Amino acid sequence: MYLPALMASLHHFAAFTLVATLAVEVATFKPPLSVLQARRLQRTDLVFGTAAAVLLVVGLLRTQWFEKGPAYYWHDVYFLIKLGAFIVAGLISIYPSITYLSWNQALTAGRGPDVSKACTKRVRLCLVLELTTIFIILPCAALMARGFGYLR
Repeated sequence: MYLPALMASLHHFAAFTLVATLAVEVATFKPPLSVLQARRLQRTDLVFGTAAAVLLVVGLLRTQWFEKGPAYYWHDVYFLIKLGAFIVAGLISIYPSITYLSWNQALTAGRGPDVSKACTKRVRLCLVLELTTIFIILPCAALMARGFGYLR
């Protein structure tokens, strides 16, 4: 009886953590970056990725075993849109993550990373697109939870 509530709480905690860390990345990514800022971005991105993984795993567990069951969710158009938007955001997030990881050599040498204007524009675009997916996911979650997109 408590396990579904625990899973729902973990799912929501991961979702809020993901949104918070994404907001921190948006606010922090302002080249030129100091060593401290760059390391903070790397750590924040690690927490973001961890929260995304927890969110996906717990969300899929909830759809399969702890809520209405797979037949319900896999036939709900809003669930499918929500999952698709989440996957798109995950794919978009690869570029900023690779960018942050590419700074390791400079950071080890005690230097802030040299981020080109083109790279800055691409990372900012990715972060904004990731934030945009939240505006797709949230209404879909509310509609899905109330059964509006059920296709059967």
